[in-house]
Amino acid sequence: MSEFDLIRRSQEVICAPGARYRAQCVLGIGDDGAVLELPPERQVVVCTDTLVEGVHFPLDTGPAAVGHKALAVNLSDLAAMGAEPAWFFLALTLPAAAPAWLEPFAQGMARLASAASIWLAGGDVAAGPLNVCITALGLVDKGRALTRSGARPGDLVAISGRPGAAAHALALLQAGRVPDARELAALEFPQPRLELGLALRGLATACIDLSDGLLADLGHILEASGAGAELELGRLPCAESLAGLPEPERWRLQLAGGDDYELCFTLPAARAGELDALQRRCGLELTVIGRITAQAGLTLRAPDGSPYRAERAGFDHFGGYRGEGSPAAS
Repeated sequence: MSEFDLIRRSQEVICAPGARYRAQCVLGIGDDGAVLELPPERQVVVCTDTLVEGVHFPLDTGPAAVGHKALAVNLSDLAAMGAEPAWFFLALTLPAAAPAWLEPFAQGMARLASAASIWLAGGDVAAGPLNVCITALGLVDKGRALTRSGARPGDLVAISGRPGAAAHALALLQAGRVPDARELAALEFPQPRLELGLALRGLATACIDLSDGLLADLGHILEASGAGAELELGRLPCAESLAGLPEPERWRLQLAGGDDYELCFTLPAARAGELDALQRRCGLELTVIGRITAQAGLTLRAPDGSPYRAERAGFDHFGGYRGEGSPAAS
């Protein structure tokens, strides 16, 4: 398969015919650049994520899972910004242009692109170690994007889903064991919370997706907002597969495991009653796990009310897992 055969086949498989903003891609694949027509009174949210084999996914991960996850992590960023998916660009580096690998990779990406109604508008291919880089673009009404900087003292801290299952699956794989099907799906086929992100506009005061771990990512909200937080570990929602683990091990996975791609957000305490209707609307479990404080730093409380100190806060590409020296883990 030549470079241009690869591009042509990827376009055939991945481009979702019913993508919402397909018509606004005035010029797409086949030219030196894409031309996009922006709807009036809307702003563009742009995000980029790179997945590297052996860093972001194990070496033996199936190609369909790689295709899905590469797009999912970008859609998760759009969800955290309250943006509606519109277009994406794919830069793919492959050791070989093998149809047996490319076809399921493209199908895995195509299924999620169709579900998210996002249009493949361009990209690039090259030969080299397996690396998938996607740039995704979403749309928001002017001034309505969710950010990390709006949390205020007294706000509640809430999360979607049950963090920790993906990290547990990865730990089992690294130990030569087989995770159960739900845990493996959480790791390989994360579901970006797009509907929730859109619904949080006008309700959430700050929002972030959980990619590096709850403590690390909530720490970004606290830093951007100039605030602190107190979390109650007894309130953390627990995946069934984690229920039998000792508390310190379970909390480590829930707080610092990463790869969750759930949303962590803050909201005014006076509007907490809206969460029940919101979780029914989105079909998601939403849990209040703490509150924002005026004093900087992040305090963890064990179920008996005593302070708890986490061993690590989350993943850092150039520093491994952040330990107790991180502001997010204090």
